[in-house]
Amino acid sequence: MRKIIHIDMDCFYAAIEERENPALRGKPVGVGGGERRGVLTTANYEARKYGCRSAMPVFKALELCPQLILVPVRFDLYRSVSSRIRAIFGRFTDLIEPLSLDEAYLDVSHLESNGAAVAREIRAQIFEETGLTASAGIAPNKLIAKIASDWHKPNGQKQVTEEEIPAFLEKLPVGRIWGVGKKMREKLTVLGIETCGDLQKLDQIELSQRFGKWGIELWHLCRGMDDRAVTPDRTRKSVSSETTFSENITTLPALIPPMRGMIEGLLEDLAKSHSDRTIRSLVVKMKFADFDRTTAERAGHVVDISVFEDLLAEAWKRGNARAVRLLGVGVRFTDPQEVEQLEFFD
Repeated sequence: MRKIIHIDMDCFYAAIEERENPALRGKPVGVGGGERRGVLTTANYEARKYGCRSAMPVFKALELCPQLILVPVRFDLYRSVSSRIRAIFGRFTDLIEPLSLDEAYLDVSHLESNGAAVAREIRAQIFEETGLTASAGIAPNKLIAKIASDWHKPNGQKQVTEEEIPAFLEKLPVGRIWGVGKKMREKLTVLGIETCGDLQKLDQIELSQRFGKWGIELWHLCRGMDDRAVTPDRTRKSVSSETTFSENITTLPALIPPMRGMIEGLLEDLAKSHSDRTIRSLVVKMKFADFDRTTAERAGHVVDISVFEDLLAEAWKRGNARAVRLLGVGVRFTDPQEVEQLEFFD
């Protein structure tokens, strides 16, 4: 039986800023922005009480919470703290799959200790060495572990055993399943579906007829089926930044500010961790409200905002005015072996 832990830091960027400046504690804090046209990278729990969320335009966040304190992003600091946390993970397992600076999957199946006990110890060491809190989900697979890590936030954890999965999912709101946003919840509500238990009553054929490939995926997800392995870092073929919007975006101009914010993060990531890699192409990824996806790509060796804007327009046009629920920007790298071969024949 696999023991998978999903560790998710609590309001990571904002928590670091509060640690660095204790005067911020207890006040609504948003990280990012820089200007009213910018976007929030994250918001602390005090700001979230007002409805502030990551990827939200700064002007909207300030409308919801006029007393919001905006703090500039400091990726070098966040990466440094993330590296310390990653080192703590390495004391327990080599099977670590980072999802971002503030969350990761760990496979601790080889340890004799109970998964919940391991997660507790990891969280304790994180707090002792960084002063930051983390939440954890423990389960036989990645899907359930990720859902469970959000169960007792902040600074909590939940374990779901194999035997407990059916009961855990029976009354779980379908909105807790990865990929089920507001529009999909509305469609399912029309069908009388509010929980995973309700969704399990529909067979694969009906779900496929109603929602296409996503329907088949839903059939598996609502049953807690997930055989994906925890995959440690390998040489990355690409790097990207993406955001699932809290509300679907319905116009092309409204997509530009959040895209620019993502490009800033992408540039930071490239400068810090991938300065030695050769960029092969620029990519914009878009997922529409009906979960259909498209990717626009163009060859290029440097990050060019004008090219990203052209790709954004190209992807938007393919949607035929459909609302957008997810946007991503990224670059693909030239394979190191290809570079070596080119240098050899030069």
